[in-house]
Amino acid sequence: MSRVLVTGANGFIGSQVCRVLLNNNFVVRAALRHRNLVKNPIVKNQIVVGDIEAKTQWEEALSNVDFVIHLAARVHIMQDTVSDPLAQFRKVNTDGTLNFAHQAAVAGVKRFVYLSSIKVNGEQTQPKCSFSAEDIPAPIDPYGKSKHEAEQGLIKLANETGMEVVIIRPPLVYGPGVKANFLSMMSWINKGIPLPFGAINNKRSFVALDNLIDLIMTCITHPSAANEVFLVSDGEDLSTTELLQSMAQAMNKSAKLIPVPSKLLKIIAIMLGKSNLAVRLLGSLQVDISKTRKLLDWNPPVSVKAALKATADDFLAKQYNI
Repeated sequence: MSRVLVTGANGFIGSQVCRVLLNNNFVVRAALRHRNLVKNPIVKNQIVVGDIEAKTQWEEALSNVDFVIHLAARVHIMQDTVSDPLAQFRKVNTDGTLNFAHQAAVAGVKRFVYLSSIKVNGEQTQPKCSFSAEDIPAPIDPYGKSKHEAEQGLIKLANETGMEVVIIRPPLVYGPGVKANFLSMMSWINKGIPLPFGAINNKRSFVALDNLIDLIMTCITHPSAANEVFLVSDGEDLSTTELLQSMAQAMNKSAKLIPVPSKLLKIIAIMLGKSNLAVRLLGSLQVDISKTRKLLDWNPPVSVKAALKATADDFLAKQYNI
């Protein structure tokens, strides 16, 4: 049986990746940062590696490992308070990743699957345009820049060592257990709070957790995945208005959406110092997954409707202890 080391194994994505790997008869090892972290209950083989940085030692964790799935990262933060955000992101996402990957190559790992971010492509797309895997990267914020630098280092390492690298750039990931803005959105809908997003005509790509994990599983062993960059989405883009309406339907709620013009909302957001949030709510971000479909013969196995329903059911069950 093939042996896989998963970083970020306790996270929203990582915990489900481990579950699917085990269900598919992989031998799974989870890398933990600290002993006091809540352990992944389904992975028995767990190793503490400490903080992920340029000096982290991975020898024990990488022993007899065939594949690596690197999910751990310093994630995007809407209101970052550190004095030098780029330096902090680089410490983990760039230097920590490349140190890890170098040691993986020395240990004889066959393939290193790296979860990057669509932010490597940029923050938003123009109407009727989509990001593609062939685009020249144009990251804007520190998080996206750190992920891009890690990608560049991984590609160079693959050329130098022969260890295969696969890079996946997802947009916003949602599913049962999702947090942050998506959780807030469900809470607003559940409480019946009127929202001024009834006339937003943007288009955004999202990816359901099950669809992302299915692609990760494909990229572990597919011959055509080696040393490639893939974008991933559900293959069905939604406006902010459509997302709220669809989520409300999945929750058996009525979406109370007020049709406020996007231009007015943007002006208000800028006045309130929330321009970044305005980009997410009002701007477009579409991804083209045609390369992923063609090269890997891959299609998203779960529909948006089904994925939103699963997300809503999990939220409601936790809210009402159903």
